[in-house]
Amino acid sequence: MAEPVAVGDPDDPRLYDYTALTDVELRRRREPAEGLFIAEGQKVVRRALRAGYAMRSMLLTDKWVDALRDVIDEVPAPVYVVSDELAERVTGYHVHRGALAAMQRKALPDAAGVLAGARRVVIMEAVNDHTNIGAIFRSAAALGMDAVLLSPDCADPLYRRSVKVSMGAVFSVPYARLDAWPRDLYGTVKEAGFRLLALTPAAEAAALPDLATHELPRLALLLGAEGPGLSPKALAAADTLVRIPMSHDIDSLNVGAAAAVAFYAVAGRPPAP
Repeated sequence: MAEPVAVGDPDDPRLYDYTALTDVELRRRREPAEGLFIAEGQKVVRRALRAGYAMRSMLLTDKWVDALRDVIDEVPAPVYVVSDELAERVTGYHVHRGALAAMQRKALPDAAGVLAGARRVVIMEAVNDHTNIGAIFRSAAALGMDAVLLSPDCADPLYRRSVKVSMGAVFSVPYARLDAWPRDLYGTVKEAGFRLLALTPAAEAAALPDLATHELPRLALLLGAEGPGLSPKALAAADTLVRIPMSHDIDSLNVGAAAAVAFYAVAGRPPAP
């Protein structure tokens, strides 16, 4: 147990983990290199702890000390209490939820290990928007996907915005990176027995509801970035191109929304009679 310590200096070195949280490029470089990520809001902080991430410290405004007293009493990490104004000066934004924790990253598992016990997997290529990453992880957790694989140029699932949008679902779904892209689609994924379905709005793609995906023992759904979609190389690796049928001349959905629809469709349940 660590007794909360009041801090009044924005330049106090003990607050270093929380500085300049709105500088996306700086944090993208700094956080993985230093082995940390930031959990925001008491629900996300609790979920990170339940998932086994070690806490480095907490930064709280006064009103959150009592709400997180059980965590303070149980976790041997320093707790810094600051005013709303000082929190904003340190982080660069108004911390609405008033509770931040600096957490220690875990070593990422290899892709083969993540796939070993999985039946339904989502694979993302070049999805570099943190909001979309968080939304896709949340849908994956809610709708029965067993694991997530990321191309090397996907955004960081543990970036603060990703974690916040996912409501901590990034801690619930195992994930790994495919370092040799797209070669690992053929090797690591297909050799593990997965059928690759590439989600695309292309007219020649099969309508997702028409496929008996519940009959496939192992299935991986490929998703591309907002706008460009999947690359030609990723599409070439797919066994089947699939699309979500749409109405009113709408040709595509936001990748987060499309992912949720597709996850529900392929989760392995047989169609209703």
